[in-house]
Amino acid sequence: MIRVDGLDAGYNGIEVLRDVSLSVESGEILGVLGRNGMGKTTLIRAISGTIPVTKGSVWVGSDDVTAWPVHARARAGLTTIVQGRGMFPKMTVRESLEMGRIASGRGTRNRLDEVLSYFPRLAERLDQASGSMSGGEQQMLAVGRGLMTDPKIMLLDEPSDGIMPLLVQQIAVTLAEINRREGMTIVIVEQNVPMVMSMAQRCIILEKGRIVASGLPDEISQDEIMQKYLAI
Repeated sequence: MIRVDGLDAGYNGIEVLRDVSLSVESGEILGVLGRNGMGKTTLIRAISGTIPVTKGSVWVGSDDVTAWPVHARARAGLTTIVQGRGMFPKMTVRESLEMGRIASGRGTRNRLDEVLSYFPRLAERLDQASGSMSGGEQQMLAVGRGLMTDPKIMLLDEPSDGIMPLLVQQIAVTLAEINRREGMTIVIVEQNVPMVMSMAQRCIILEKGRIVASGLPDEISQDEIMQKYLAI
């Protein structure tokens, strides 16, 4: 569903990712781990199209989308949940969800009932301003807004950031359920290693812009790998 070949990318001439190649199968959850500043968010941005790549290619299905703008990738079925959630604070929950459907530009079906079944807490707050909710509730809304685009692929950048542990676990369980029920391909960038290990079928670790480890969660969680690449 996603293929990245020999990717270099960065900012203002500064290279962050170096010769990154990976593939994500349809319906797979891939966890992307690594310390701060190792290129995790840059990888999400390169796949989503919010930054250009300087070398290599990005494929979605059979399409080479390397030169496609963000909106074209979104219309191909890719949605991105950015770090910080990207709320419109004065919009109500209902309006924010509807914005997701409209902004997709794909004439998507209305998935409101399905989204509320995944996140019942949002159903209780449909007329509440998005900016007045807790961080965990806003993250639920961000994921729900992404689902309203009816995507095939979901990219998540640090969804546990600033959220209380109980809601982190709830969101992880819900994302796994979405993957299971809909066969949605998910790429999740996280520093919360237990969250990723509970969800992902496969993980990679980025170190200084390169993939230094790849494997099943049980393989990645070996003490020597954790100590070398993830310990602070």
